[in-house]
Amino acid sequence: MPLPAAALFDMDGLLVETESIWFRAETEIVDELGGWWGEELSEAVLGGPIERAVRFMIEHSGGDHDELVVREMLMSRMEQLLRTEPIHWQPGARTLLLALQTAEVPMALVSASWRPVVDAVMVAALDDLGGDIFVTTVAGDDLPRTKPHPDPYLEAARRLGVGVRECVVLEDSPTGAEAGVASGAYVVAVPSLVPVTAVPGLRVVQSLTELTPELLGEWSQAWHAGTDTRSAR
Repeated sequence: MPLPAAALFDMDGLLVETESIWFRAETEIVDELGGWWGEELSEAVLGGPIERAVRFMIEHSGGDHDELVVREMLMSRMEQLLRTEPIHWQPGARTLLLALQTAEVPMALVSASWRPVVDAVMVAALDDLGGDIFVTTVAGDDLPRTKPHPDPYLEAARRLGVGVRECVVLEDSPTGAEAGVASGAYVVAVPSLVPVTAVPGLRVVQSLTELTPELLGEWSQAWHAGTDTRSAR
């Protein structure tokens, strides 16, 4: 069976259930700043750069707070929560990672979260898989541009030494899926909080439990060979 050249994974909401932790941190900080925060506001910045979330938080807190200060508040709160609160795997995530590792498919973690948050999640949830489960990790502050731009996925493929068109990107948000499609990789989306619309080169499934290394390879190769133009199952 065909296998993808590499699998490039988003983190928050796809592999681990951290969206509730982000919502808690955002809510606490906006409350401290004298504003109001709700689930619909958190969903509006889902999967995007930290800077966008911070500007949105300031906008809903009176609009007169320093971006750097609020960003540091958010990062510090997230690190604290990630190191003290339990972090749970999303269904099928651990099994798929181990199956890809057994199949010797190289993997990269590609997140819009900044490096301190990525490292905290790695320690809290991913260490039990072994320190070498991901060949490389790309965080939101590693490059000048992050998602929805394709740069993080292009950089991950470059580091792995493979062509991005031979990779499969796995995402859970519209912003991340947009970045994956723009990179030229085949994208499989597992929506978490916000629906993702299937488009050419992007297939939507309900759970990581539906996926195997062979299926990802089959879909990717069929799409790029032009023999399967379906974008949804």
